[in-house]
Amino acid sequence: MTTLLVIAKEPRPGRVKTRLTPPFSPEQAAALAEASLADTLRAVAAAPATRRVLVLDGRPGSWLPPGFDVVPQCAGGLDARLADAFARCAGPALLIGMDTPQVTPQLLTVDFADCDAYFGPAEDGGFWALGLARPEPALLRGVPMSVPETGIVQRERLVAAGLRVRDLPRLRDVDTAADARAVAALAPHGTFAARLADCTAAGAR
Repeated sequence: MTTLLVIAKEPRPGRVKTRLTPPFSPEQAAALAEASLADTLRAVAAAPATRRVLVLDGRPGSWLPPGFDVVPQCAGGLDARLADAFARCAGPALLIGMDTPQVTPQLLTVDFADCDAYFGPAEDGGFWALGLARPEPALLRGVPMSVPETGIVQRERLVAAGLRVRDLPRLRDVDTAADARAVAALAPHGTFAARLADCTAAGAR
């Protein structure tokens, strides 16, 4: 069985989803981030795992379901924080972020029997998921993050290390208002879609 890791920021106004403002206010952007995180954690809670860990920048809130260990993110860039998350794992681990509320338990149900790594590409050029049968932090350190070639560099790093890589479906991160609408359409019954509808209606008044 696998450890499931979620790396996330506490959804506070002005600290999360800043590219959603405008058209949304910082408070609405934080509400959307909270809804995205809640849907993500719900999917993780429903997926098979030996352990579920929230690697958090900030403090947990009422959005955190039971069954998760909460550990703080280390200092440094995103590559260092991802590497540190894997360093905390003794066995197979799959890490995802908080920006894909359309994720399902089925997508998170992985088996390392015939591969060494899972890679989930994101439409913006990054990646939404990374799984390692044997967590090796050095595979992430130094990878340029939040640039169009992030995913390409990270996957090439896995292949160069001799790992057998299995690709997961490409998903769209929620970064902009257009992303939010597209992702909500993919998961219309989730908390994120409902929160987006509320924020959109509030803006129309």
